[in-house]
Amino acid sequence: MSAFWKKIILQMFFKKEINQKGFSSFKTAKRYRELTIVGKRNAKDFFLISAGIFSATFGFKGFLLTNHFIDGGATGISLLLSAMTSIPLYWLILAVNVPFIFLAHKVMGRTFAIKTALGITGLAICLATLHFPNVTNDNLLVAIFGGFFLGAGIGLAVRGGAVIDGTEVLAIFLSRKFGTTIGDIIIVINVFIFASAAYLLGIEIAMYSMITYLAASKTLDFLVEGIDEYIGVTIVSTHSEKIRQMIINTMGRGVTVYSGKTGYGKRGETKETEIIYTVITRLELNKLNTEIEKIEPTAFVVMHPVKDTKGGMIKKRALKH
Repeated sequence: MSAFWKKIILQMFFKKEINQKGFSSFKTAKRYRELTIVGKRNAKDFFLISAGIFSATFGFKGFLLTNHFIDGGATGISLLLSAMTSIPLYWLILAVNVPFIFLAHKVMGRTFAIKTALGITGLAICLATLHFPNVTNDNLLVAIFGGFFLGAGIGLAVRGGAVIDGTEVLAIFLSRKFGTTIGDIIIVINVFIFASAAYLLGIEIAMYSMITYLAASKTLDFLVEGIDEYIGVTIVSTHSEKIRQMIINTMGRGVTVYSGKTGYGKRGETKETEIIYTVITRLELNKLNTEIEKIEPTAFVVMHPVKDTKGGMIKKRALKH
């Protein structure tokens, strides 16, 4: 793209800032690169969240709704209430998840909350307007494939930086408040949901619903590449100080800085560098990747699952929006 069109785009998105400070050619190129990265990331997130919405809608209407099976979490609560009342599922999806959207703003930040609100609203609209035929009445197939498509929908939304089931946000909040693991809290929540299903809908439906939950959970884990609740991230970059400041000020996370050496070339030349290590939740991974790419697209980043954490600055620092 020519310099002329780059300036036109920058004028559209950064008009106020340009009028106040002006941009050199370097700053113009930097702003344009950042804008391009954000645009590509947002387009990718939109596609993933949209695909997740359609997958979850198909799981609901093609399998679960006609057979009164439920899932865990906020989705399970909505399905259980829908089976016991005449209230349409799309209204219940919105009503049950509204508190989690406000909680997401507090726990994960404004951008995540906006994406989550749009995702849940899109799911409700699709449930209200789209129609799918009932695929099968075989209970086992309904439980497995209904859970598969629902889990795929939730997983794709997570990959897009949002959730269409707010239970995980609640679990993160409670884990920070009471010092327990996220997995333990999710298990406790689902025990109450399936116990209620057994009492209200019958033991058999509750048992098939547990299969639905297991299928959805395994599919979700597969789509997010097995990422656990916490992710340890090691970053080697020539702009380590900028990345450190970004993690502290933008992500609200603590960092550990190691003094190390990089090795390269045929002779194994070494160069001293600073290595950054931080721990984030999997819901923050999308944002961290975007911010690192803004600073240095070629930064060496290693990620690995962390089963549990204790001490340090694991609790996210409150940010001003």
